[in-house]
Amino acid sequence: MGEIEDAIERADQEAFTRQPPKGLKARINFLLGQLKTTKAVAAEIGVSQRSVERYRTGERKHPPKPIAERIETAVRAHWQPNVRGRHRKQAATATGITIETRARFGYTAPVGTTDDGRMRRLTVHLPPVYARRLFDAQQEGASDQRMRDIVAEGLQEVYFRDGGQRAAGLEVAFTDIDYFDVSF
Repeated sequence: MGEIEDAIERADQEAFTRQPPKGLKARINFLLGQLKTTKAVAAEIGVSQRSVERYRTGERKHPPKPIAERIETAVRAHWQPNVRGRHRKQAATATGITIETRARFGYTAPVGTTDDGRMRRLTVHLPPVYARRLFDAQQEGASDQRMRDIVAEGLQEVYFRDGGQRAAGLEVAFTDIDYFDVSF
């Protein structure tokens, strides 16, 4: 996953109305309820089917740290899909998204202006159309570069061009992300 997709996942998890299961047995049982078989759970978390059965019965209580992290990631990925869907739909149709980033922005502009990229820290609210485009790109499995292009286009239009009020002809490139976060 790329930086933008990770940020969208974090924002998704902020919408949870209840916390996911905490204990190992509870997490494994939740995954079994979602994925239906121990074989599917094993494939999801990258362990053997027998290991899943041991975790489920309590025979093994402390998986190695990498496996525990994969279990937690899988639980969070399957937790409250309807809540996530409503949250995304609202952002894509009504409220939009807020981007907070520290990154290098490069410019292509008319003669007499600089095209040297520089680091900027921005917090910008993008309208719903950009949220919808980002979510659609994520669903399609778009590359991180494609998602960066969508964010750059949104920042270019809303922040740098101020909705068409200034900087006509300015093209913005979004590179060298130091920090990226999304909220919706």
